[in-house]
Amino acid sequence: MQRRSVFKLLAGLALPGTSAFAQSGSGKPIRIVVPLSVGTGTDTVTRLIAPKLSAILGQPIIVENKAGGNGIIGIQEVVRAAPDGRTLLMGSSSPLSINVALTKNLPYDPRRDLTAIAGFNFSNHALMVKSSSPVRTLQDFIALAKQKELSVGYSTSLVQMQIAALAKAGLKLLPVPYKGTPPTITDVIGESLSATLMDPGNALPQIKSGQMRGLAVTSVKRNPHTPDIPAMSETLAGYDFPAWTAMVGPAGMKRETVAKINAALVSALKQKDVFDKFALAATNPFIMTPDELKGLIESDIAKWLKMTKEAGIQPE
Repeated sequence: MQRRSVFKLLAGLALPGTSAFAQSGSGKPIRIVVPLSVGTGTDTVTRLIAPKLSAILGQPIIVENKAGGNGIIGIQEVVRAAPDGRTLLMGSSSPLSINVALTKNLPYDPRRDLTAIAGFNFSNHALMVKSSSPVRTLQDFIALAKQKELSVGYSTSLVQMQIAALAKAGLKLLPVPYKGTPPTITDVIGESLSATLMDPGNALPQIKSGQMRGLAVTSVKRNPHTPDIPAMSETLAGYDFPAWTAMVGPAGMKRETVAKINAALVSALKQKDVFDKFALAATNPFIMTPDELKGLIESDIAKWLKMTKEAGIQPE
């Protein structure tokens, strides 16, 4: 039910007219691999943008979900592909940077085995509990988690780090891994989990339906699309774990191919109806050049390596 509500929220986009991109399109299909399950925030906005890219590039777009292993399964699918621009990945900061710090013997290196193409969207996560829970605020959650262990579901390395950062504040938290967001929603509502952290696109329908309550968002400031949900930093000074998503491809892609796909995605992201639909999912377009994205991935990897080392977190 939750997945359908998100898709309904983002449905109904009109396609753009024929463009110069479409005139030069090869007509051959492009696969965009999403390393998460159907219904996650990354999957939803990727399927939102796919028809736009198809119209601009003049090529069919196929979105494939390859969930599992904190994004490793999906990334390996792309790493092994030919660098011809027909197999791409829409990945978050989890597989594109954080996995380097958290995963022992990681079978890929984002800096070496992938080609940076374009930024996609920028948002945060929301800490969610069942609406009938006595926990009504982040302060309530902190107080309860200092008294007893609370289970928190996660499906990405970023959320795993968000939970670890909360635990450093003296909270007793049990991280529970999942392959995607929808089952964590089911288990919080069914009371198998105490809480979960999820993208606001999935959080908003749950809040509006009265099934779940949002306690706080993970960015340093409140999300302008969810102004009634406080930022964690308002209670935990310095807490700042935003979420970004970007498009990459296999290593060795030609510069002209990268530039063409980047220009097409930027063109799609700048369309007003896309911006409006992103706003409904409480996220914003994240426009970057290939070089800017390459720099972001490298700096993020350095940041996470430093953070995990200082926290004494060992790769697993």
